[in-house]
Formats: sequence, C-alpha cells, structure tokens
Amino acid sequence: MSMSDRNWMRDDLLPWITTLAWILGILLLLMLLVSAPFGTAIEGFFQGAFGGRRFAFLMQTLSRATLIVGMALSVMLSFRAGLFNIGGEGQLVAGGLVSALVALAMPGPPPLVIVASIAAGMAAGALWALLAGVLYLYVGVPLLVGSLLLNFPIRSIASYLVAHPFRDVPSGMLQSHLVPNERWLPYFPGLRLDIGILFVVLVSVLVVVYSHKTLHGYRARLNGLSPDFARAVGLPVSRLTLQTLAMSGAIAGLVGAIAVLGIHHRYIDGMLVQPLYAWTGIVAVLLVGMIPWLVPFSGFFFAALQTGAAGMERAAQVPKEIALVMQAVIILFVASRVSLLLAAPRGRDKGGDVDV
Repeated sequence: MSMSDRNWMRDDLLPWITTLAWILGILLLLMLLVSAPFGTAIEGFFQGAFGGRRFAFLMQTLSRATLIVGMALSVMLSFRAGLFNIGGEGQLVAGGLVSALVALAMPGPPPLVIVASIAAGMAAGALWALLAGVLYLYVGVPLLVGSLLLNFPIRSIASYLVAHPFRDVPSGMLQSHLVPNERWLPYFPGLRLDIGILFVVLVSVLVVVYSHKTLHGYRARLNGLSPDFARAVGLPVSRLTLQTLAMSGAIAGLVGAIAVLGIHHRYIDGMLVQPLYAWTGIVAVLLVGMIPWLVPFSGFFFAALQTGAAGMERAAQVPKEIALVMQAVIILFVASRVSLLLAAPRGRDKGGDVDV
C-alpha cells in the first residue's frame, strides 16, 4: 500500500468509521438502558422512515427531506463563499409568511397565484438575507451576529400577523386562513407528496452547476478561501457578497413557500422554527464538508433519522428523543472536524509536519 493510500485512509476514511462506530455504540447503549429489543427497534426505524401503507412514511421522509435539503443548499452557498449566514431560519420564515399572504390575498387564476406566491416568498427571503449583508458591509455588524439576530424580529412579526390581522379565529390556533385548495402545490398522482420536491431537485442541480461550472461560483469560492486575495486580484467582493446572500436567502424563501403551499397549506406560528429545518440544514452541510452533490444525501439522512425515530417509538417503545442524541453525536463529530481544519494552518505555520 502506498503512502498516499495510507494517508487517505487515515485522514478521510477513519473519521467516518469512528463516527459510525460511536453512533452504533451509543444507540445500542440507549437501547439497553430503555430495555428495548434491538432488532425490533431497528426494524421499526426502517419501517418508520421508508415503509407504511402505500409508502406513507417514505412520503413523509421525502417531504421533510425536501425542506432540510433546501435549507442545506441555502446555507452551503453562503458558507462556500466565506459568508457565515446563519439567518436561514429568519429567511425561511419570511418566505413562508409572504408566500401564504400572497396566496390568500392575490386574485387571479390558480397557476398564476402559485407562481406569484413562490416568487414573492423567494424575494422576501432574499431581501431578509440582503439586510444582514447591508448591516455587515456598511454598518460593520459581523454577518454571523447580524444574520442570527435577524431571525428574531421576523419571527415576532410573523407571530403578530397570524395572531391578529390575518388570524383564522374560528380555528382557535395562531395560524393564517387556509389557502384555497386550487392554490396548493399539486400532489403526485396517488401519493401524499407534492411537487415541491421537484423544485428542490432542480435547485440541487443548479447549485452543483453554479458551484463547479460558472465564473460567479468560482469567484464566490475564491472569496471563501481567501477574501484578502480576492480583493487583491480585483474581485468586487462587496457585490459578490450581496449577490451570494441574495441567492442563499431566495432558496430559503423557496423552502418556506413549499412548506406553506405544499405541506401545511397555511402559515402556522412556529411551523418553520420548531422542526429546526434551518439548523439541521447547517449540520447536513458541514457533515459532508460543503460538497454540493453530497448535500441532498446528507439532508435525506437527517430526515430519515427523524422519521425513523418515530417508527422506533411505535414499534419498540423507544423514545424518539434518541434521534436527537444521535444528531448530537453527529454535531460533535462535525465540530471536531471543523476544529481540526481550523487548527491545521497553525500547525503548518509553526513548522509542523505536513503530509503532502
């Protein structure tokens, strides 16, 4: 075996094997603690994630994966450009809220209203992301701080609007009125799955093409690798920042529109926040090292982890919170990998040994 092969196994393959071993070990330990039959629990997991009558649970997994993958693609665009935009939750809420209001209020034929609602949701997400960019570039608020803090005002605005002027009072809940049936995203024939997944598939393809085949994508990646070098070679860093944030926010707004028009058919207070779609998307991106074509697989994995946990609870009385424990283990793995990557340059600067 050559030196390069050994280095590859040590640096790339071994961490994944170690993480998988930790996950399986912790899962087995938790099963023992709750006195659950391991085989029944695993069978319940796969049934809950991929089974059901007419694959109902698989459709549920795909619906959840649609939103997680969409948010992962959103954050990946900004992260690869060196922009730590963690305001996806706010951009998601902005897109979902505006999409719901447009679908309820706009007159016209249903196809036109659907298109307008999606476009309005994307525009709202893009504008909310641009606000963080403006604060960063022209006011001096760090993007990490500004994008995070902007999550809270839009959540409060959305809560107020569905609690007062646009509330469906007879329902007794904090939610908007139901979007008329003809303005929902169509379902696939015979399946409880809307065509919103096709939008995310299309976005996934476009993001891969953008990242690897376009000049703008190359410049964004260059800015992410070395902002100082990007400025030195004359790249319009400020404009590049705003454009990338707008694209990132637009994808988040699209996900919000899909959630409203395809899944919930109204805006419900907390429906886009409590499931942690945005934060799960961040973990999904970091887990695969921000490689664009791997992001959909990572997002689907986390969706299956969450729906499969519910199946374990039904089949073997295993608390579904175990899925949160598994996700926490993965987050710890991601954090350790990021820490190693950040520490690597310091080792080189100090004259440490570096594999070539």
